[in-house]
Amino acid sequence: MPKTDNFIFLTTGPIGKVIMTMAVPTIVSMLVSSIYNMVDSYYVGMLNTQATAAVGLVFPVMSLIQAVGFFFGQGSGTYISRELGAMHQENAEVMASTSFFSSILFSCLIGIAGLIFLDPISRLIGSTPTILPYTKTFLKVMLIATPLYAGSFVLNNQLRFQGNASRAMRGLLLGAVVNVVLVPVLMFALGMGFLGMAVGTAISEVVAFVALLRLCSKAGNIRISIRKFRPSKEVFLNIVGGGTPSLVRQGFASVAVVLLNVFTREYGDAAIAGLSLVGRISFVLFAVMLGIGQGYQPFCGFNYGARLYGRIRKGFAFAMKASLLLLVIAGSLCFVFAPQILWVMRPDPDVVKVGTLAFRCNIIALPFVAFVTMSNMTLQTCGKTIPANIVASCRNGTVFIPAIFILGSFLGLLGLQICQAVTDFVSFLVALPLITRFFRSISVRS
Repeated sequence: MPKTDNFIFLTTGPIGKVIMTMAVPTIVSMLVSSIYNMVDSYYVGMLNTQATAAVGLVFPVMSLIQAVGFFFGQGSGTYISRELGAMHQENAEVMASTSFFSSILFSCLIGIAGLIFLDPISRLIGSTPTILPYTKTFLKVMLIATPLYAGSFVLNNQLRFQGNASRAMRGLLLGAVVNVVLVPVLMFALGMGFLGMAVGTAISEVVAFVALLRLCSKAGNIRISIRKFRPSKEVFLNIVGGGTPSLVRQGFASVAVVLLNVFTREYGDAAIAGLSLVGRISFVLFAVMLGIGQGYQPFCGFNYGARLYGRIRKGFAFAMKASLLLLVIAGSLCFVFAPQILWVMRPDPDVVKVGTLAFRCNIIALPFVAFVTMSNMTLQTCGKTIPANIVASCRNGTVFIPAIFILGSFLGLLGLQICQAVTDFVSFLVALPLITRFFRSISVRS
């Protein structure tokens, strides 16, 4: 089989150029997605504090739906990149279609179950009586759109792992543009209020899904076809192996945010809104670093499949340096202007007071986050399921969840404000020996 242009570029091109070529479209799409989430928060903040808090409460449920998409998308994507690196095109095509259709079926079940248990779920994730109506409104609309929401993440990841990050970006950008334009029209021009934000967000996800599905049919991409839907034990084992780190990471994140909201509830709606805003704003910074990591992943997968281990080590080093440079620049500005940023999102002194300390602590810990994320992506892409799951579970689960109970119990609201930063440092200590061991193992084979 002849070598494709992507194969040649990813396995022989200058490392920095390759990673940034893959990363820039991903960074742009993630920043735009984060910004339109921020725009939604801004418009909702014009309503009241309860509406702002509700958006934060529903966020972990949306993260759980994303986790399903990432589970199937990265589970298939890591396999696809290794198989394309090894020049096994047919295997990659079967994996892409089987994973996509499986994700649609599975997310349909999640959406139906969520709608049946809408009220208890809304209470479980931390709604107070005053926040509950807003939570149920937003959650109901998003659950209806669950299959397409999850499916868009599958398609996006599969395109990225094929080395077609720019096409993956186009689909997400289109959805983001629709969201930014449509939400204020529905909320204010048509008088739909909070419901308008929910409906506008759901419609934008549908648009992104349709755009990504069409992009997959373009030349140079693996096409999604029902004829290639061939579920088998081998296929699902590979999906589980590559996808569980993403599922663990985001699944734990959903549980952790719910617990954080529950612990914060006793301090009032402003505290919930403050920490919710910090999570959404912090993700903008995280998105830049995550974009570089996702640009590094197809590079890592292709070169691992081609047994070019030296390039993986150099790629990891480059991705870390680029992440730290961007985080230092952006993080410094956000650290200085943290109160002003929060005030723009929700002009409530109590919300800003709670959020400022938490935001600044999160910013200080970002270098540790970069190392943990790059380590996790390397282990996951190279099929090292157990260490990848260990690293993935720390930041949002096995370290973060106990930290919520311990710090929240002993330090009260302060403990909840510093919880994420403390977790990020401990997660770094866990990731360091695991990634060091991996690089030593491939040095022996080089």
